[in-house]
Amino acid sequence: MTQTTPELTHLLAGYRRFRETGWNRRLERWRELREGQEPQVMVIACSDSRVDPAQIFDVDPGEIFVVRNVAAMVPPFETTPGHHGVSAALEFAVQVLKVKEVMVMGHGMCGGCKAALTHSMKGTAPGDGGFVTDWISLLDDVREEVVARHGTEGRVAEQAMEMAGVRQSIANLRTFPFVRRKEADGELQLRGAFFAITDGILHVLDDESGEFSPAV
Repeated sequence: MTQTTPELTHLLAGYRRFRETGWNRRLERWRELREGQEPQVMVIACSDSRVDPAQIFDVDPGEIFVVRNVAAMVPPFETTPGHHGVSAALEFAVQVLKVKEVMVMGHGMCGGCKAALTHSMKGTAPGDGGFVTDWISLLDDVREEVVARHGTEGRVAEQAMEMAGVRQSIANLRTFPFVRRKEADGELQLRGAFFAITDGILHVLDDESGEFSPAV
């Protein structure tokens, strides 16, 4: 028998609400989705429980293809042996689903970016922080500029690191040949965004200036 816990009870209560409001009242939408999915946008976001893209953008099921990981990172294109989860999802979204936009959305108060900034997990073993350390080392190059300008402590430095992470992931997206080709042909738009948890405001990256500004 499945052990009932307060956490499971909470989830099942939410499931019942979903059946009432998200399933039964939208059966036509779910019937359409049985035939397949055709999202127009891929969102690469952080695993942080406070920044659910579907909630922030208030979209219906099937509208966005979402990948979430620590610090919303995109690794550069590489063909070395391994399990390339983000790369596989990107390939599927762009090549199979043929999304028209890929958005990288960072956020405020990001624990992964803070760890990358402070190097607080350096030297830890896998299982004790080593997996996280290895992943956020993708930010080491941009960290140097942030530290040179803002140091390693304080909200200004942390936000600079969070925004730098988005820019780095956009740059890494362009190392994928199929992304670069589709962007050049006008078939794909790359976009950076930043969601501020403190005030709920979404900021969008301007490609030319490299700066973020509140979404209109």
